[in-house]
Amino acid sequence: ESPLILGEHVTVGEGAGCVHTAPGHGHEDFELGMKYGLRILNPVNNRGVFTAEAGPFAGMFVDKANGAIIEELERRGLLLAHGHIQHQYAHCWRCKSPILYRATEQWFASVEGFRQEALNAIKEVKWIPGWGEERIHNMVADRADWCISRQRVWGVPIPIFYCQDCNDYIATDETIKAVSDLFRAEGSDAWFSREASEILPARFKCPKCGHSEFRKETDIMDVWFDSGSSHAAVLETRPEMEWPCEIYLEGSDQHRGWFQSSLLTSVATRGRAPYRSVLTHGFVVDGEGRKMSKSLGNVVYPDQVIKNYGADILRLWVASADYKQDIRVSQDILKQLAEVYRKIRNTLRYLLGNLYDFDPAVDAVDYGDLPELDRWALHRLQKLVERVGRAYQEYEYHLLYHDIHNFCVIDLSAFYLDVLKDRLYTSGATSRERRAAQTVLFRLADTLVRIIAPVLTFTSEEVWQYLPRSARAPKTVQLADWPRVEERYVDEALAERWEKLLVVRETVSKTLEEARAKKEIGTSLEAAVEIYCTPQLSGFLQDYLPELPSILIVSQVELFSGANEAPSGTFFGEGPESLRVVVKRAVGEKCERCWQYRDLGVAPDHPTVCGRCAAVVEGMDR
Repeated sequence: ESPLILGEHVTVGEGAGCVHTAPGHGHEDFELGMKYGLRILNPVNNRGVFTAEAGPFAGMFVDKANGAIIEELERRGLLLAHGHIQHQYAHCWRCKSPILYRATEQWFASVEGFRQEALNAIKEVKWIPGWGEERIHNMVADRADWCISRQRVWGVPIPIFYCQDCNDYIATDETIKAVSDLFRAEGSDAWFSREASEILPARFKCPKCGHSEFRKETDIMDVWFDSGSSHAAVLETRPEMEWPCEIYLEGSDQHRGWFQSSLLTSVATRGRAPYRSVLTHGFVVDGEGRKMSKSLGNVVYPDQVIKNYGADILRLWVASADYKQDIRVSQDILKQLAEVYRKIRNTLRYLLGNLYDFDPAVDAVDYGDLPELDRWALHRLQKLVERVGRAYQEYEYHLLYHDIHNFCVIDLSAFYLDVLKDRLYTSGATSRERRAAQTVLFRLADTLVRIIAPVLTFTSEEVWQYLPRSARAPKTVQLADWPRVEERYVDEALAERWEKLLVVRETVSKTLEEARAKKEIGTSLEAAVEIYCTPQLSGFLQDYLPELPSILIVSQVELFSGANEAPSGTFFGEGPESLRVVVKRAVGEKCERCWQYRDLGVAPDHPTVCGRCAAVVEGMDR
């Protein structure tokens, strides 16, 4: 008898017409057989050998039975033809051997009874990134049953017994407690080393037939059930931890695995998710986006990275990557990160190098007495603390990586520290000008070392040991308080003014580069700059005229109201902010101390230095 049934899983690309179906040996065939009420025939045992249901072929291994079956069909006159074809077949991903699918009895946990509670619990969790919520929601919404048994020789056993007489399964409070007590005393391996009679209570009888001989279940728990219950085994048994936990962290494949199994076991037994947030990351691939494998020779080993670059470079790579996607790593990427690390480290070295004679408890200058440039640096520092703190809180580590790097390179090295060199190197050692600069350098170093500590752990600890601090300060940066935004240092109006000054500085720098390319000047200190600008901009710059040479790092600056009246030079900008810049060689001679071009010989005892430097040197002599 061969009824015809409709199998919509057989597509034109995979086959057409009438084909055979085997409900006992394939997922789609099984579901089709259940739909049409077919018998689930499965005449193959656990060893791949035909059972008695296979008649004359019983005891034969499935592959070796092919010839015997063909001969029997031919003997009965039922064989139309036979031949050999080559086609794809399922193989084990580990040992590469062919796989035979079999329908077998399994243990299931029904999700239908608490699916809605699970869906509600998903909404209470913070998913990072946000698409994780929809992903796991759809998986749970479409799930009916969870097959929790596996046919393997290792793993956590399913604590079920069977009566040897009536073959009924036994799982009562009494038997579960007996197994639980045994596992707590000897571990789960006791299930395999002990007989059923040694595990069950003395004189235990089958609840159904009263028989007293039993066998154990040989299947093990699905490993996802095992790991999915770890929240109860770990969080609820250790006093230093709490349930639910703050965060689960794993790869994006775990929405189907650990994240979901933990959710289901927790909702079923405790009514809510075992985690407050779930963070999903991508997978590590090579520089070209390929999966790493020994056969391709593209594996980057962490221990080799640490050996070649140090642990902080490896940690910096982790922080620099946007983990929401697959994360690339290669020797070229690590070299680039080593350069970024070098810039951050050198910035910290420069800060420390200028604090060797600074005691913050004695030498610090009050905020109100700081020059405007120093107050600008403190304002920028507060903005950095705000952004970095938010990035840490939101697990956006690649943002804090860029923010810290840009602050060190752009705000500090390319501008603030560059301008500050003249004041640090030429002012008197204990002068208010130098102490003001050191006050800010200390705050910069003290804050930077704290915010990089979670990533550049070893570097920050090294810096902390050399940073001037009080005796009450923690011995390690890891115990230091996290820096907070100090509102008294936030000055948006000041920041707006200096943004305008930075635009002027950038314009002047471009003109200086052009003059340098034409061999008109060497270093920027050989230049005198004439700035022709609108009356509005001229009035603004006039207030900063004494500081403009140091801001622009030139020897002299002259202001002229009227951008269009410049005799020559490059025109920049439009409207009230427009200006022309003319570069000339500075007048005077080069001071051998500050390298600026000025009138020398003001002090007879120091004929080779300018008047400012002469005063400092004479103060040193006294």
